[in-house]
Amino acid sequence: MVQVRAVHPIHADGNIDIQAWMAGISEQVELLDTSRLQRACEWAQDVRDRASESEDIWATAEVDCFRTGLEMAEILTTLQVNEETLVAAVLYRAVREEKMALKEVKEAFGPVVAQLIDGVLQMAAISNLQSPTRDNILGQSNGQLTNVRKMLVSLVDDVRVALIKLAERTCAIRAVKNVDRKKRYLVSREVFDVYAPLAHRLGIGAVKWELEDLSFRYLKPNAYKEIASFLDERRMDRQDYIERVLGNLTEQLTHAGIVPDISGRAKHIYSIWRKMQRKNIEFSQVYDVRAVRILVPELTDCYTALGIVHGLWRNIPQEFDDYIATPKENGYRSLHTAVIGPEGKVVEIQIRTFAMHDEAELGVCAHWLYKGTDVNSNGNSYDDKLAWLRQVLEWHDEVGDGSEFVAQVQGDVEQDRIYVFTPDGHVVDLPTGATPIDFAYRVHTQVGNTCRGAKIHGRIVPLTYSLQTGDQVSIMTAKGGAPSRDWMNPNLGYVHASRTRSKISHYFKQQDKDKNCTAGRLLVEREMRRMAISGVDYGQLSTTINFKSADDMYAALGAGDLRLAQIVNAAQQQVEPSFKPKKQLDLTLLTGKSKPTSSGSGDIQIAGVGNLLTTLASCCKPVPGDAIMGFVTLNRGVSVHRQDCLNILNMAEQDRQRIIDVDWSSQSEHTYPVDIFIEAIDRPGLLSEVIMVLGNEHVNLGNVNTQVDKTTHSATISMTIDIPRLDLLGRILDKISQLPNVLDVRRRKNG
Repeated sequence: MVQVRAVHPIHADGNIDIQAWMAGISEQVELLDTSRLQRACEWAQDVRDRASESEDIWATAEVDCFRTGLEMAEILTTLQVNEETLVAAVLYRAVREEKMALKEVKEAFGPVVAQLIDGVLQMAAISNLQSPTRDNILGQSNGQLTNVRKMLVSLVDDVRVALIKLAERTCAIRAVKNVDRKKRYLVSREVFDVYAPLAHRLGIGAVKWELEDLSFRYLKPNAYKEIASFLDERRMDRQDYIERVLGNLTEQLTHAGIVPDISGRAKHIYSIWRKMQRKNIEFSQVYDVRAVRILVPELTDCYTALGIVHGLWRNIPQEFDDYIATPKENGYRSLHTAVIGPEGKVVEIQIRTFAMHDEAELGVCAHWLYKGTDVNSNGNSYDDKLAWLRQVLEWHDEVGDGSEFVAQVQGDVEQDRIYVFTPDGHVVDLPTGATPIDFAYRVHTQVGNTCRGAKIHGRIVPLTYSLQTGDQVSIMTAKGGAPSRDWMNPNLGYVHASRTRSKISHYFKQQDKDKNCTAGRLLVEREMRRMAISGVDYGQLSTTINFKSADDMYAALGAGDLRLAQIVNAAQQQVEPSFKPKKQLDLTLLTGKSKPTSSGSGDIQIAGVGNLLTTLASCCKPVPGDAIMGFVTLNRGVSVHRQDCLNILNMAEQDRQRIIDVDWSSQSEHTYPVDIFIEAIDRPGLLSEVIMVLGNEHVNLGNVNTQVDKTTHSATISMTIDIPRLDLLGRILDKISQLPNVLDVRRRKNG
């Protein structure tokens, strides 16, 4: 693990001793020309001192461009980078803070160093895409979306750019301990969402673990402190126990002719918390708190050592993983096993070769360490490590939208992946939750476009099937086929991966605009009719969501650039401007769930009057998000109706003075009855399948009425369901419409 906040050697006057610092660096990495690195240090120190004299706010006792540059170089030395990378790291913060011009760097240290620094500067665009309105973080200013492409190009050309940026973000997360809470959260959020997954993707465990632990410390401080206290309480006992295990293993392995390097391994706090959350277990049930790592010279020694371990102690079958035979997507290789060791205590043991260990710690950086010598690398080459970055560049060519691009980067660096097989036996990795359509587009864009069905192990499955590790997938295609616009509807579950959605969107972009406009208009009209939303001004609606005209909005929807849910939400805002839905929660780390309650009068606010008795009208059954009106009754308080309810319109004509303004409470968490109407061709099991859809969405069924016409074999189903919000209603209607024999499903305006 990277050393936290290393103390630099200093002179008696308090200044950093550059000569002593250089000596320490030379012990860790081979430098062909130490004078260049020393001169870079002196330059960074000089510009820091000159900036301090002009009251630069970033030149403080703890954080300044010079100290940060040295710390970045120290981190990179553990990754075995070359001299040019270290020079670029030392100078980067000075250039970033505009204390030094990039042109000066190029003239003094050459074009390679200048290109590395320029590439890192472009990576700041990721931060800006994460949240365009956020405040500056540690002095960083807003960039432009065009910088993203420059950053990607530099990454593909030279992965050292990514390494320098990871080192800089490591320094940033270390430095936020004493800053205000808002800045600490923003930096931690960015590091956790972007840079820790990037370090994982590049296989650099030495950096990844520190980024995860430190960002987790600030994002979930209570959980971090709780786990840290558990570890601290058991530290001494754990160390004594591990020493006995190490002695026993060393003796047995040496007797077998293996010269091992055995050590106790500290479990990282975030990985402990993640395992507790994933498996829903307590700290006492985490088996790998007591862990041992065995390093051996040869691959065959790994399995010999595994046999010795299992001969000494009984293994736990469910806790064995062979990542040598089946490496992780980032190239990680190792044997993991858990055994019931001495005194009946569980011990996790990792077994790998020295080369595998360097690969696990350094990832892509191991290329420089073993270049041309690691004949048993099994494909984990430098070029393989860059394949993902090239894919990102390819996707950016297809999708020009910044928000979609961010979703792709975040989604595709996630750690949880599945592995499926092609009919020829080739392995394809996909994000967890991927569908056959995701697989088809991963194989080839044309295969995805013409996909019409899928088989798993020779058995036909629906296109919404969630693939599992080990599935053998075969795609059935149709000549001249094309993607369905329903695939873009997230409620239907056809597509999971953002990359797939981008390819489908790109396909529809190429289609004729008139066709897209017609298709989009039909989609909007159908959805508004189904959701019983009326009185929408589509010209104004298109302006609200940043389109010049309604036709442009329809064309964007038809091409897949616009989500139908965006139009529905904007329309709902238009017909009821005072309704304000809750902001989207950040669910990356927060997993709590709220429980809906039954409906009540506390959900309605009466204009100018407080705490009056209200009743939701049974004729139109309004739901939060609907435009509503109130009618003062004689003995039931205020009766609340939808604004398009025929009854309230008639009452308004007869007794206008009893009509009052009402609004939904912003804190409502209740459920509301809604009438839906289904038309279908009658068949056995239809009603049960409809009820199954409701059960899967955890929706309560109030009442149901079914009528069947024997002569036409048609069936109509009227039912009342309880829902907490309008978007859930849309998802339910979509899923019911996909059932066989269902002709139409919509919400009824009046009961």
